[in-house]
Amino acid sequence: MSQDHLDARRRQILDGARSCFARYGYEGATVRRLEEATGLSRGAIFHHFRDKESLFLALAEDDVLRMAEVVAAQGLVQVMRELLSSPAGTGDTLSPADWLGTRLEVSRRLRTDPEFRARWAERSEQLTVATRERLLRQREAGKLRDDVDVHVLTAFLELVLEGLVSHLAMGLPADDMDPVLDLVEETVRRHRRSG
Repeated sequence: MSQDHLDARRRQILDGARSCFARYGYEGATVRRLEEATGLSRGAIFHHFRDKESLFLALAEDDVLRMAEVVAAQGLVQVMRELLSSPAGTGDTLSPADWLGTRLEVSRRLRTDPEFRARWAERSEQLTVATRERLLRQREAGKLRDDVDVHVLTAFLELVLEGLVSHLAMGLPADDMDPVLDLVEETVRRHRRSG
């Protein structure tokens, strides 16, 4: 098989697994359900991924990489806006339901599985680094407030993202979040002093 074919097959597995994990959770995403969701046999799935845990970690890492790309270009608030506005997964964006399902499963496992927490820490650092680097570039361009340390601003934005995830997990309405995200952006921007 060509590398392009292998890459396409891997993407097919990740896309199917994402919807399966979102629908059934980690425990409920049985091999049979993964086969149904991907349209592939267990042999094809586990040719690309050692086991279900490896598949889930690859999926979560894939989400982090996509978010890090958006963060690098447009910031973490844009990730939140896309989460709220994306009607369906479209290659470059994730559907809110699928992304949220994966994110909630990651959160649950972080709380209950110390080994997973250790492995996840390495992967999630990519998003933190991308956010921090974006904020540093914004500060150098004079667009970011300079009275608060970039590490504090990074933590603030990450907490807002986690709060948004909780908001969506509770089934609360997402259509009124744009003004909130506008406020978040305004909070980290540099304000011109009048005088």
